Amino acid sequence: MQTHQVIFFDAADTLFHIRGSVAEIYQHYAVQHGFKQTPNSLLAIKQAFSRAFKDAPPAIFATTEPTALKQSERLWWFDIVHNVFYRVGMFEGFDEFFEEVFEVFADPATWTLYPETEHVLGTLKARGMELGIISNFDSRLFPVLRGLGIERYFDTVTISSLSQAAKPAPKIFQLALEKHAVDPEEAVHVGDSLREDVEGAAKAGLTSVLIDRSPAEAAPGIHRISSLDQLLPLLARL
Repeated sequence: MQTHQVIFFDAADTLFHIRGSVAEIYQHYAVQHGFKQTPNSLLAIKQAFSRAFKDAPPAIFATTEPTALKQSERLWWFDIVHNVFYRVGMFEGFDEFFEEVFEVFADPATWTLYPETEHVLGTLKARGMELGIISNFDSRLFPVLRGLGIERYFDTVTISSLSQAAKPAPKIFQLALEKHAVDPEEAVHVGDSLREDVEGAAKAGLTSVLIDRSPAEAAPGIHRISSLDQLLPLLARL
């Protein structure tokens, strides 16, 4: 008898990834608007983003009205990116740069699927599994999913900016479970973040799976895979 009824996935760096790197994209567009590039700029931008995310509040908002939500998301990201370039070098054309680069990450061409993603999703659907996404991505995720051609595989998409909760908080997992009318023990969550995905899902009562594509040793007590292909035999053992 099949124990797990729903498989949830994180989105970015689990199902798909950026072409190049985030720092490269920001630097590329910043230079076009007046940023003074140095040999250390890429590393500085990457480090500044890490610090800016740690300093920022979660991307959760009081509104779910589409226009107000998109404005809130944009302002949240404006503060993050402004924080980054305040540290690495502000430039006169920053506002125009931000408007352009913000839309870049809503463009499916900026992202690419992992080679095994569609095969795994298609196999799970063919087996009668319900599939969902639980992500701290904002509403730009929807055009990305459509553009990458994988929106059709998912019964639900739960994102932090619409849920007033962000991973690793249990609330966002609970909201996703409610959409499928299942209990936590009937669901699996797969993601690339030890804190947000593995620990967050486990605290909410779901079976958690870490996808880590680096050649790392298995961690005790954690279901770890290095490719989504390995999820299928893992589910058979769980």
